[in-house]
Amino acid sequence: MPLEWSGSSPELLVPLDRSSGEPLRAQLECQVRDAIRGGRLRVGERLPSSRELARTLGISRGLVQECYAQLQAEGYLVTRSGSATRVAAGAAPAAPAEPPRPAPPPARLIADFRPGVPDLGSFPMADWLWAVREAGRAIPTAALDYGDPAGAMPLREVLAGYLRRVRAAAAEPDRIVVCSGHAQALVLALGALARAGVRTVAYEDPGGPRSTSAAAAWAGLDAVPVPVDEHGVDVRALAATGARAVVVTPAHQWPTGVVMAPRRRLELIAWAADRDAVIIEDDYDAEFRYDREPVGALQGLAADRVVSIGTVSKSLAPALRLGWLLAPPSLAAAIVEYKLLSDRGSPALDQLALARLVESGRYDRHLRRMRAVYAARRAALLAALAEHAPGVRVTGLDAGFHAVAHLGVPGGEAAVVDAARARGVGLHGMSMCRADGSDAPLQLVLGFGNTGERAVRAGIAAVGDLLAPR
Repeated sequence: MPLEWSGSSPELLVPLDRSSGEPLRAQLECQVRDAIRGGRLRVGERLPSSRELARTLGISRGLVQECYAQLQAEGYLVTRSGSATRVAAGAAPAAPAEPPRPAPPPARLIADFRPGVPDLGSFPMADWLWAVREAGRAIPTAALDYGDPAGAMPLREVLAGYLRRVRAAAAEPDRIVVCSGHAQALVLALGALARAGVRTVAYEDPGGPRSTSAAAAWAGLDAVPVPVDEHGVDVRALAATGARAVVVTPAHQWPTGVVMAPRRRLELIAWAADRDAVIIEDDYDAEFRYDREPVGALQGLAADRVVSIGTVSKSLAPALRLGWLLAPPSLAAAIVEYKLLSDRGSPALDQLALARLVESGRYDRHLRRMRAVYAARRAALLAALAEHAPGVRVTGLDAGFHAVAHLGVPGGEAAVVDAARARGVGLHGMSMCRADGSDAPLQLVLGFGNTGERAVRAGIAAVGDLLAPR
């Protein structure tokens, strides 16, 4: 029924539906609250007395008094002795924000050569759900409590065996910490190093300047780039920085694809021993090799100097947010403490499911299948470039699912990327991986992990003239 409020406020309808099943008091509170939030009742405006409002609505006065008391407790109303109930000053509605304009839908691409993403459509969902069910069926009640922040022991034992068998790592369960992917592992390692007195961390250039710099800043460290050549990170340049930690990708350098040469590995380990330094090894895609046998983890050569980080982001899917780090004895306790403070530990059921997946052999079977898939896409990329962009030099294809195309075309990276986008093809330049953001020399990082063979061929055909030397 219509109700004329006192003061200058507009007429307000407060319908109380006795047949709805919702308490009348709740209905009245909601109506008054919405009127204040919507600006129909303004700051300082007087409300009817409880007696007047009760008579108008045909309800008890006590119900209105309870409604006013509740809204006063919430800060919407204020009552002073001898004065009427009014809208509180703090209850003024916020200025309505201009609704954001809907973003235009992204253009449909013929192919997107975005690097660093595996084939999401090939995620072994049936095997994963099987592993989750198996883990849930066998999990003891005690394992549902807050567990060891370092991770579930069954997974750590399985990972230790896997890393010894596949990566030639010196792995023991008590030095493995399960974490939420590479990002958290890097933050935990750098935090422990800062606590140990390290002040500067170096990283490969080109490499991952954004992620490393952000993690270093969180830990209170300075981050400095060190050049990479055809043998891996330049150890002489590293020594000149004064850093006592370095982040490297020795098995398949990101993004150049260089495999660190044996002599360079020994030089790097000698640097760490001489400077009392620590090497952080990002072992991000070592499972996928094509033309050569896998290179063992650097950690296996110097377990007391290397923090080795691995994840299932490339082998399964980034969304799982599951990874691990293998810590040297001097850092293990500090890393576990930081893990405890950050999130008390990663989800136990997911850890047990991963352990079950690896133990069952289904994880290895998935990797074998994906090696064949990526090898076929790699061949399709090379064939398409040979046909549509002859003369383009391609490197970094020994492992993983990205390649580096060295372009001899005039102009800058942005011009090539923009022209390709206009043709419906996503290209990604090397500048995103360089510390200074430079686009010289002009190189593209061509990811084919999440791009099928047909899309690879169609995409290169559409932009071949943009890539071919002229």
